[in-house]
Amino acid sequence: MKTLLLSTIVSVFLLSLAPQAVAQQAGPSANATRYGIAVVDVSYIFKQYKQFSGAMDGLKKEMEAAEGKLKSERDAVQGKEEMRKQYNVGSPEFKQLDEEIARLKAEFNLSAGRIRKDFLERESKVYYQTYLQVSNAVQHYAQQHNIGLVLRFNGDQIDPNRREDVLRAINKPVVSQNNIDITPDVLALLNRGGAAPTGNSPVASKAKPTRR
Repeated sequence: MKTLLLSTIVSVFLLSLAPQAVAQQAGPSANATRYGIAVVDVSYIFKQYKQFSGAMDGLKKEMEAAEGKLKSERDAVQGKEEMRKQYNVGSPEFKQLDEEIARLKAEFNLSAGRIRKDFLERESKVYYQTYLQVSNAVQHYAQQHNIGLVLRFNGDQIDPNRREDVLRAINKPVVSQNNIDITPDVLALLNRGGAAPTGNSPVASKAKPTRR
């Protein structure tokens, strides 16, 4: 009787621990340390990284303000063009407005080109700095968890009705992975600012080799 009672107590105890044990082993990165290899979805991290999203939102607002200014300048040119229609071709007033419109258009094109180039360069820097931060966080996490190799993969769902999705699935380098996805862990590390600064990262130091 005592043996039966003891077996029942032990069984209940083990069952109460089972969900927790399963939860610990069934996480997306549960086997990464065990195998010494992991995968990470860099595209997903970019979409969910708060600092990157904030920087891009800031750029978007600045771009919208710049576009508003350019629109005002474009409207001014169009106003001059409407005014020019009131005069006969070849008249002094027509020629004066025609020259002014040509000058305003040239200035507008230069201004629009400069603004576009500036925003593209700033956007590129945001992407580059974020890439360094993500790379550094991956390296930091791998070192902390004794992971020797991290491969990039895409965890997006495949839509069989979209040709580009099907081609992406066919060409993806990682065909299968067994709970070695460290994406959630790396993202959490980035969002809480837990990784080392990018300046200390080997990735950062090798990013721009000196040309001789």
